[in-house]
Amino acid sequence: MGRVSGKVALVTGAARGIGRAQAVRLAEEGADIVALDLCGPVETVIIPPATPEDLEQTVRAVEKTGARVVAATADVRDGAALRAAADRAVDELGGRLDVVCATAGITSSAPGLQLTEDQWRTMLDVNLTGVWQTCKATAPHLIARGGGSMILTSSIAGLRGLVGVAHYTAAKHGVVGLMRSLAQELAPHGIRVNSVHPTNVDTPMIQNDMVRRSFRPDRENPTREEFAEAALTMNMLPIPWVEPVDIANASLFLASEEARYITAVTLPVDAGSTQR
Repeated sequence: MGRVSGKVALVTGAARGIGRAQAVRLAEEGADIVALDLCGPVETVIIPPATPEDLEQTVRAVEKTGARVVAATADVRDGAALRAAADRAVDELGGRLDVVCATAGITSSAPGLQLTEDQWRTMLDVNLTGVWQTCKATAPHLIARGGGSMILTSSIAGLRGLVGVAHYTAAKHGVVGLMRSLAQELAPHGIRVNSVHPTNVDTPMIQNDMVRRSFRPDRENPTREEFAEAALTMNMLPIPWVEPVDIANASLFLASEEARYITAVTLPVDAGSTQR
């Protein structure tokens, strides 16, 4: 018996990175999976987007565990479309939902006073409003089940200020406020709501030219190794970044019965970054 055996978990941003790792890790521990992702570009974001092929790779990885999986494309900014996709998938998996991982997110960078209105608005629309839309679309299913767990993916930027990403930092702080309010509101229904706060994670969100140059402005085209040298300075432990599975393991814990009385907490998975 797995730690979430017999449960159904919905994950946004499931095509790659943390979302894929959460989907696979929860499946390894017995959950069936609803895997949602936009699988397309978002305005103001220059990092190559996830693709339908990425989402299909997630599906294959989940299926290898023996779990059932339903995948769909959905934009977390579109509440009606998100609800429709979630409702269809939940129905296909037997009409139950127990775990929600609100993980879809974007990144972009500029000094706070140089951000365009489009950069600011798009960041909050995806990284904050999109999390709220995910919770709003899925909460009725958890309420109908009589309980469940919501895990909202924030960041160390939800616990401290970071340079060059004021809009990202504001959105991730907003996720914490949303989590704390929903934890209060949903507790009578037996629903626990928590947030996880990664340091840098080895995914396409950081492994790109934009982020590497922000860490190594002394290099025209920083290598992965040169980026790692600079990223080491963020963390207390001597590592430049954590792996997606590290966030997935924390999410699995919060989804499991081991965390049955844990709600409204901000759980750093940050190699000590927020304590430096």
